[in-house]
Amino acid sequence: MTLGHAAITRISAYFDNGTFQRDLAGLVARPTESQTPRGRPHLHAYLHEAMQPMLTEMGFTTTIHANPDPEAGPFLVACRREDPALPTVLIYGHADVVRAQEDQWRDGLAPFTLIEEGDRLYGRGAADNKAQHLINLRALEAVIATQGRLGFNAKVLIETGEETGSPGLRQFCEDNQALLAADVLIASDGPRLSPKAPTIFTGARGAIMFELVVALREGAHHSGNFGGLLADPAIYLAHALASITDARGQIRVPEWRPDSLTPRLREVLAALPPVESGFPLDPDWGEESLSMAERVFGWNSFAVLAMVSGVPEAPLNAISGEARATCQLRYVVGTEACEILPALRRHLDAQGFDKVTIRHTDHGSFTATRLDPDHPWVRFAAESLGRSTGEAVHILPNLGGSLPNDCFSDALGLPTIWVPHSYAGCNQHAPNEHVLKSLSRQALIGMTGLFSDLAEQGAPVPLTAKAPT
Repeated sequence: MTLGHAAITRISAYFDNGTFQRDLAGLVARPTESQTPRGRPHLHAYLHEAMQPMLTEMGFTTTIHANPDPEAGPFLVACRREDPALPTVLIYGHADVVRAQEDQWRDGLAPFTLIEEGDRLYGRGAADNKAQHLINLRALEAVIATQGRLGFNAKVLIETGEETGSPGLRQFCEDNQALLAADVLIASDGPRLSPKAPTIFTGARGAIMFELVVALREGAHHSGNFGGLLADPAIYLAHALASITDARGQIRVPEWRPDSLTPRLREVLAALPPVESGFPLDPDWGEESLSMAERVFGWNSFAVLAMVSGVPEAPLNAISGEARATCQLRYVVGTEACEILPALRRHLDAQGFDKVTIRHTDHGSFTATRLDPDHPWVRFAAESLGRSTGEAVHILPNLGGSLPNDCFSDALGLPTIWVPHSYAGCNQHAPNEHVLKSLSRQALIGMTGLFSDLAEQGAPVPLTAKAPT
């Protein structure tokens, strides 16, 4: 019996005998909200009481590090070094969850109690990200238990602030390059394209948030006495926003239209199935010349997240003095991040909207990243996952959403392989969040097969020189 077959038999039993569900229930029970003060002690406890004992039992040495951002939560780094000649894998996960929204879950469900209904396991953090890093850690454990060793070196980084923009993570990676040195990142977050088959993505769209503000005067003035005499900031702002895209959302700012959607990327995207969203999409929205996959994975998108003028909940017969919109650009590799807002300034001025002020907000900003879909690590992971699960693997050049991949691809210089263990209908960041049992079982098998293949076959590329840890 090969290592892969034996380890997969072991991990299948781990799921089938209910241990995976019990482990996940223990993690979900910890209310690790990073967006509220009440979550802070639970974030610390998650690292100290849940992750450290699990990793120590697996033969890792563990250390909890303070965040370089004094307002943000700590990091856990665990290392298992078997032989400096072997490849080293860095595995990432995040302990924190978004706000529980307790009063919005349907009857019979509670955010911090794992509840089984058919193929679903409900609980806050079940999909994002507790089941995902639990699957990867237990897959490692299955390989260790089967052969008495891992067969490669492994490092685990668990952060506690991903849901608040990963404050301090990039600085921590830059300051600890030797500690985190590896040959590849293999991590899990976000959704698959389909719950039935594994997905690999190798980067993420970037995101930048900003406010557009039109402040014409102090206070509001009577709309009858001064209507026709005072400019309305809301109308002015609405026209400015309308100049950024056309009526179907096609971007009009020249520098926001990337040139990185190559024929090869279009070929890769053409092979993908439709995203299974669980709700109807709008095929007539976005760049008309692109497929729906190209619009979300290969192109930029502009959104108005919120806008306000006056007092919407109690409107007055008055022309307000100010209007404000919170906006976001999701952008792919090929868009110069430092030019996004200057390009918008030039565009608005050229269109005659010089009274619009642009205010950059740091919250929610991520850098666009992407690994070549033909990279040897991508091919290795795809072939392994396909072999162990019996399903054709969907390969994305990047996720449509955003995550802190630049901390690993840029700050640490790693090829990045993301294998998500959730799906688009999981209610991530919403009430009634859940994971699928069937998907989780397949993911455990796939990751165990991947780690077994790495142990048996070695890295698909020459190893990098790593500093001792």
